[in-house]
Amino acid sequence: MAVRVGEGTEIAKAALGQDGAGGVSVRGARGEPGPRAPERLRARLGDSRAARSIVGWRRRRGRVRSRRVWRAATMASWAALSPSIVEYFEGEDSYRCGYCKNESGSRSNGMWAHSMTVQDYQDLIDRGWRRSGKYVYKPVMNQTCCPQYTIRCRPLQFQPSKSHKKVLKKMLKFLAKGEISKGNCEDEPMEPTMEDTVAGDFGLINKLDIQCDLKTLSDDVKESFESEEKKKGRIPKKEESKELIQSQHIEEKLGSGEPSHPVKVHTAPKPGKGADLSKPPCRKAKEIRKERKRLKLMHQNPAGELAGFQAQGEPPSLFQPKANKSNQPKSLEDLIFESLPENASHKLEVRVVRSSPPSSQFKATFQESYQVYKRYQMVIHKDPPDKPTVSQFTRFLCSSPLEAENPPHGPDCGYGSFHQQYWLDGRIIAVGVIDILPYCVSSVYLYYDPDYSFLSLGVYSALREIGFTRQLHQKTSQLSYYYMGFYIHSCPKMKYKGQYRPSDLLCPETYVWVPIEQCLSSLENSKYCRFNQDPEAVDEGRSKEPDRLQVFHRKAIMPYGIYKKQQKDPSEEAAVLQYAGLVGQVCSERMLLLRN
Repeated sequence: MAVRVGEGTEIAKAALGQDGAGGVSVRGARGEPGPRAPERLRARLGDSRAARSIVGWRRRRGRVRSRRVWRAATMASWAALSPSIVEYFEGEDSYRCGYCKNESGSRSNGMWAHSMTVQDYQDLIDRGWRRSGKYVYKPVMNQTCCPQYTIRCRPLQFQPSKSHKKVLKKMLKFLAKGEISKGNCEDEPMEPTMEDTVAGDFGLINKLDIQCDLKTLSDDVKESFESEEKKKGRIPKKEESKELIQSQHIEEKLGSGEPSHPVKVHTAPKPGKGADLSKPPCRKAKEIRKERKRLKLMHQNPAGELAGFQAQGEPPSLFQPKANKSNQPKSLEDLIFESLPENASHKLEVRVVRSSPPSSQFKATFQESYQVYKRYQMVIHKDPPDKPTVSQFTRFLCSSPLEAENPPHGPDCGYGSFHQQYWLDGRIIAVGVIDILPYCVSSVYLYYDPDYSFLSLGVYSALREIGFTRQLHQKTSQLSYYYMGFYIHSCPKMKYKGQYRPSDLLCPETYVWVPIEQCLSSLENSKYCRFNQDPEAVDEGRSKEPDRLQVFHRKAIMPYGIYKKQQKDPSEEAAVLQYAGLVGQVCSERMLLLRN
């Protein structure tokens, strides 16, 4: 049963008054009495269709008019305060695992969200839930074949790895000169298709991060320590760093921002091996050599400085004097927004459009976006031409239960569900599906034109989304995390998410965040782990008072303590208590559990 929250909101305004001063004697979530109602309230509520649909206003004998108005205002105020309405599916689903291909090894709990506030969804994903369209699910971590741990990156301290920098440079070379890097193979999906993960219509869609040329740690280490002698005589092509958007002054830290693999960490050389600890790391040593060569050429031919370097393929901007040059690595923004020449071969734009409710820009580009998705499914996932339908695309990647919110101190684009479109030379080549929540940007999915697989768009889009999170943080300080979906240590292809550092994994028992470095050793020994090392720690957000859970039954809203007195089915209580335990006390009191 779908409920139109908008109608409930209007009724609540009528019940409480536009300024909140009017209203009947309404009791809130914790039983506090509300203000008394003006007489005009009854006339405003009347016998409207909206009132009947939200509060179940029925004309029954013996019920006085004041009681009807009280009930209408109570239910309407609930709809206004918490328009999250969910329908929980009892029990646990078993289905084919898209990771290890076990035919019935994957297990999860799920519910259908008719509508949901961004705060409720934020709290749910902080308890291990994720959404696919309007289906919201939570893996049964201690039973499923491939435990899926919620992972989040800390963008404010993020430093791109060498592999990440290669992807960004590859994009810049392509945009500037149309260069296509040699040796790239076709991308392969790092995550399963929708059909592989859940039976029926409910697909578990996570961010698809395609990384065909993302090397293994051993390969990366090998490249990191290549002989400097081989590089002599070659000056890498590089353009002057210049941000195309407003500069973002974000404190950047190293430390835990580097991968945890012992040989992957890029630190200064150890004493005793002829190394000068006062010198900057490897990248800065290159800058020093460039500067020395520049000065040498200037000394030999001051007038022909630029000509000498341009003959070797260096753009003039690289050799502009740099003021206040520090030893800190370049920020992510520096790497993404390096300036391009005026005669650049290509132009890339990233546009954020609201997908639910669909904005005019989203509607105008729907067909083009769908055609990219269709080609992606056919080429990358080998779907037949008739399988990637418009309805499938809409159901999984466009429909969302999240209510759009635009608070004055929130992001300029507001909260809710969006498509981040990548436009190359006037046409869409990739789309990142994201949710903007009170504390994070949550990545849902990525699809792209297979013709541009050589650009490693999975990695590139993830880096752009991390940068986007940092941009939103400038206005909305509490929005400071980037959620990447699930980390599956038991699946080799899913470990790549751990390379976006620093990052944390969610403890599946106490729901606290633990740095991934502290979790890896435990995951090597067991697929399922409790990351919280305190044996006395418990789930602080667990359901402690299930009778306060809010139930939406027969068009009426009531606490579970009242609802259960009307039920005779013993299985009903087990289902509701299971739901309460999974969503936690706070969400169980705010969200409305629809019971037929």
